Amino acid sequence: AWLLWHIARAEDIMANRIVNGRDQVLDEGWLQRLKIARRDFGIGMSKPEVADLSAKVDIAALRDYRDAVGRRTREIVGAYGPKDWEGDIEAAAVERAGALGCFGDRTEALVKLFTGRPRRAVLSNIVVMHSAMHMGEGATVRTAGGFGTGV
Repeated sequence: AWLLWHIARAEDIMANRIVNGRDQVLDEGWLQRLKIARRDFGIGMSKPEVADLSAKVDIAALRDYRDAVGRRTREIVGAYGPKDWEGDIEAAAVERAGALGCFGDRTEALVKLFTGRPRRAVLSNIVVMHSAMHMGEGATVRTAGGFGTGV
Protein backbone atom coordinates (compact mmCIF):
# COMPACT_ATOMS: atom_id res chain seq x y z
CA ALA A 1 0.00 0.00 0.00
CA TRP A 2 2.80 2.40 0.91
CA LEU A 3 4.50 2.03 -2.49
CA LEU A 4 1.32 2.86 -4.41
CA TRP A 5 0.63 5.81 -2.11
CA HIS A 6 4.24 7.08 -2.46
CA ILE A 7 4.17 6.78 -6.26
CA ALA A 8 0.83 8.58 -6.49
CA ARG A 9 1.79 11.34 -4.05
CA ALA A 10 5.12 12.05 -5.74
CA GLU A 11 3.43 12.36 -9.14
CA ASP A 12 0.61 14.49 -7.75
CA ILE A 13 3.02 16.87 -6.02
CA MET A 14 5.50 17.16 -8.88
CA ALA A 15 3.19 17.17 -11.90
CA ASN A 16 0.56 19.42 -10.39
CA ARG A 17 2.05 21.68 -7.70
CA ILE A 18 5.66 22.07 -8.78
CA VAL A 19 5.82 21.70 -12.56
CA ASN A 20 2.43 23.20 -13.41
CA GLY A 21 1.46 25.35 -10.40
CA ARG A 22 -1.92 23.63 -10.09
CA ASP A 23 -3.78 22.33 -7.08
CA GLN A 24 -3.06 18.72 -6.21
CA VAL A 25 -5.56 15.98 -6.86
CA LEU A 26 -5.17 15.21 -3.12
CA ASP A 27 -6.92 18.49 -2.31
CA GLU A 28 -10.16 17.26 -3.87
CA GLY A 29 -11.22 15.45 -0.68
CA TRP A 30 -8.84 12.52 -0.98
CA LEU A 31 -7.38 12.58 2.54
CA GLN A 32 -10.79 11.79 4.00
CA ARG A 33 -11.42 9.07 1.41
CA LEU A 34 -7.97 7.56 1.96
CA LYS A 35 -8.51 7.66 5.74
CA ILE A 36 -5.05 9.12 6.37
CA ALA A 37 -3.72 12.55 7.31
CA ARG A 38 -0.28 12.61 5.65
CA ARG A 39 0.16 15.22 2.92
CA ASP A 40 3.80 14.40 2.17
CA PHE A 41 5.01 11.62 -0.11
CA GLY A 42 6.81 9.63 2.52
CA ILE A 43 10.47 10.38 2.00
CA GLY A 44 12.31 9.48 5.19
CA MET A 45 9.42 7.64 6.83
CA SER A 46 10.36 5.06 9.44
CA LYS A 47 9.33 1.41 9.14
CA PRO A 48 6.63 1.86 11.81
CA GLU A 49 5.25 4.90 9.95
CA VAL A 50 5.17 2.93 6.69
CA ALA A 51 3.41 0.03 8.41
CA ASP A 52 0.91 2.38 10.06
CA LEU A 53 0.03 4.14 6.81
CA SER A 54 -0.25 0.80 4.98
CA ALA A 55 -2.58 -0.56 7.67
CA LYS A 56 -4.82 2.53 7.81
CA VAL A 57 -5.15 3.58 4.17
CA ASP A 58 -8.32 2.56 2.35
CA ILE A 59 -6.96 0.37 -0.46
CA ALA A 60 -9.89 0.87 -2.83
CA ALA A 61 -9.66 4.64 -2.36
CA LEU A 62 -5.90 4.47 -2.87
CA ARG A 63 -6.36 2.76 -6.23
CA ASP A 64 -8.94 5.40 -7.17
CA TYR A 65 -6.58 8.20 -6.07
CA ARG A 66 -3.73 6.74 -8.15
CA ASP A 67 -6.06 6.55 -11.16
CA ALA A 68 -7.20 10.15 -10.62
CA VAL A 69 -3.58 11.36 -10.43
CA GLY A 70 -2.74 9.47 -13.62
CA ARG A 71 -5.74 10.93 -15.45
CA ARG A 72 -4.74 14.44 -14.38
CA THR A 73 -1.15 13.91 -15.51
CA ARG A 74 -2.31 12.65 -18.92
CA GLU A 75 -4.63 15.66 -19.18
CA ILE A 76 -1.78 18.07 -18.41
CA VAL A 77 0.78 16.46 -20.68
CA GLY A 78 -1.77 15.91 -23.45
CA ALA A 79 -2.40 19.66 -23.57
CA TYR A 80 1.31 20.57 -23.64
CA GLY A 81 2.75 22.40 -26.59
CA PRO A 82 6.49 22.57 -27.33
CA LYS A 83 7.02 25.62 -25.08
CA ASP A 84 5.40 23.92 -22.07
CA TRP A 85 8.31 21.47 -21.86
CA GLU A 86 10.84 24.29 -21.59
CA GLY A 87 12.16 26.08 -18.54
CA ASP A 88 13.52 25.10 -15.18
CA ILE A 89 11.94 24.42 -11.81
CA GLU A 90 11.94 27.55 -9.64
CA ALA A 91 12.75 27.46 -5.94
CA ALA A 92 9.50 29.27 -5.15
CA ALA A 93 7.42 26.44 -6.66
CA VAL A 94 9.17 23.85 -4.49
CA GLU A 95 8.93 26.10 -1.42
CA ARG A 96 5.17 26.54 -1.97
CA ALA A 97 4.76 22.76 -2.11
CA GLY A 98 6.82 22.47 1.07
CA ALA A 99 4.60 25.00 2.81
CA LEU A 100 1.62 22.77 1.99
CA GLY A 101 3.28 19.86 3.80
CA CYS A 102 4.33 17.98 0.69
CA PHE A 103 7.83 17.19 1.94
CA GLY A 104 7.49 16.86 5.69
CA ASP A 105 10.70 18.10 7.29
CA ARG A 106 12.71 17.70 4.08
CA THR A 107 11.64 20.88 2.28
CA GLU A 108 15.04 22.55 2.39
CA ALA A 109 16.78 19.51 0.88
CA LEU A 110 14.18 19.14 -1.85
CA VAL A 111 14.31 22.84 -2.72
CA LYS A 112 18.04 22.38 -3.30
CA LEU A 113 17.51 19.14 -5.22
CA PHE A 114 14.86 20.37 -7.67
CA THR A 115 15.63 24.07 -8.15
CA GLY A 116 17.07 24.72 -11.58
CA ARG A 117 16.29 21.30 -12.99
CA PRO A 118 14.57 21.24 -16.38
CA ARG A 119 10.79 20.93 -16.18
CA ARG A 120 10.79 18.18 -18.81
CA ALA A 121 13.32 16.13 -16.82
CA VAL A 122 11.47 16.45 -13.52
CA LEU A 123 8.13 15.58 -15.09
CA SER A 124 9.41 12.58 -17.06
CA ASN A 125 11.57 11.29 -14.21
CA ILE A 126 8.79 11.44 -11.63
CA VAL A 127 5.96 10.23 -13.85
CA VAL A 128 7.85 7.49 -15.69
CA MET A 129 11.15 6.56 -14.07
CA HIS A 130 10.23 6.98 -10.39
CA SER A 131 7.02 5.00 -10.83
CA ALA A 132 8.70 2.25 -12.86
CA MET A 133 11.54 1.92 -10.35
CA HIS A 134 9.16 1.48 -7.43
CA MET A 135 6.85 -0.88 -9.32
CA GLY A 136 9.93 -2.98 -10.09
CA GLU A 137 10.81 -2.99 -6.39
CA GLY A 138 7.31 -4.14 -5.53
CA ALA A 139 7.41 -6.93 -8.12
CA THR A 140 10.81 -8.07 -6.86
CA VAL A 141 9.69 -8.18 -3.23
CA ARG A 142 6.49 -9.96 -4.18
CA THR A 143 8.35 -12.63 -6.14
CA ALA A 144 11.17 -12.99 -3.60
CA GLY A 145 8.57 -13.39 -0.87
CA GLY A 146 6.95 -16.26 -2.74
CA PHE A 147 3.70 -14.41 -3.40
CA GLY A 148 3.72 -15.10 -7.12
CA THR A 149 3.35 -12.62 -9.93
CA GLY A 150 -0.44 -12.36 -10.12
CA VAL A 151 -2.26 -9.23 -9.11
